[in-house]
Amino acid sequence: MTHVVAEPCFDCKYTDCVVVCPVDCFYQSEQLLYIHPDECIDCAICVPACIVGAIVEERDVPRDQRPFIQLNAELSAAWPRLPKGKPPPPDAEEWDGVLNKRRLLER
Repeated sequence: MTHVVAEPCFDCKYTDCVVVCPVDCFYQSEQLLYIHPDECIDCAICVPACIVGAIVEERDVPRDQRPFIQLNAELSAAWPRLPKGKPPPPDAEEWDGVLNKRRLLER
């Protein structure tokens, strides 16, 4: 079972999770981080490191967030790997806690 980055990460993109990942399975688009499902070793180290609670084990993804399972698989293959942490966007705090951000996703 892999882990999934869900909607709370959208436009926050804190990378504390990336820093602790032992296999570099995170990828980044302009709006979101993604976990590559074939690279994730399910160690769960990233879960407590995520300060917005965006990382969930696939089987525990809430029903309204289930599309993020496919989005992680699809978009981790389309965007570059993020091998190390970096500062969040300047407006990250403004996006933290905002609901229904998925509708703003650009592919």
